[in-house]
Amino acid sequence: MATQPDYPLLTAEEFLDIDFGERKAELDNGVIRMMAGGTARHARVQFNLLLSLGGRLRGTGCTPYNSDMAARTRDRSVRYPDVSIYCGRDTAVDDDAKAFDDPQVVFEVLSAGTARTDLRIKLEEYKELPSIDTIVFVDIATERLRVVQRTGPTSWTDIAYQEPADIHLPSVATDLTHAEIFAR
Repeated sequence: MATQPDYPLLTAEEFLDIDFGERKAELDNGVIRMMAGGTARHARVQFNLLLSLGGRLRGTGCTPYNSDMAARTRDRSVRYPDVSIYCGRDTAVDDDAKAFDDPQVVFEVLSAGTARTDLRIKLEEYKELPSIDTIVFVDIATERLRVVQRTGPTSWTDIAYQEPADIHLPSVATDLTHAEIFAR
């Protein structure tokens, strides 16, 4: 009978020092999890979000980032949201950062392979970050949105829209329309 080898759990700092080359991975409670690439539809929706947010947020001190910017969610967890918004991170000191730990807004574009982790594990990790105001799950298969927003220090609203819906992002004072998120 084969036994599982014991590997030391990595810290976020140790993980961020690893060069994966062209491959992409996340750190999940100290364990490296390799990530697969997305589909054309996934990439288009991610681009739509970045394009819409980029114009609206220019000059505000808040910046939308693609999935190259990591979010450190715990001491042993590093996630790569499809789109994240950070405010006050536009100084030269931040230019070489590989991860920040204070996103205002995160978007996860769901796929069959990631939905379970995104909707359960990542949701709970994101909610633990005091900086997070809004978490948006974008279901590209059904073109539906689920928006989780902070209403108090430990309270949240969680709305899964069954019909096309526009969303408001209070912490960055902007709105996104359903049409621009899913534009072809």
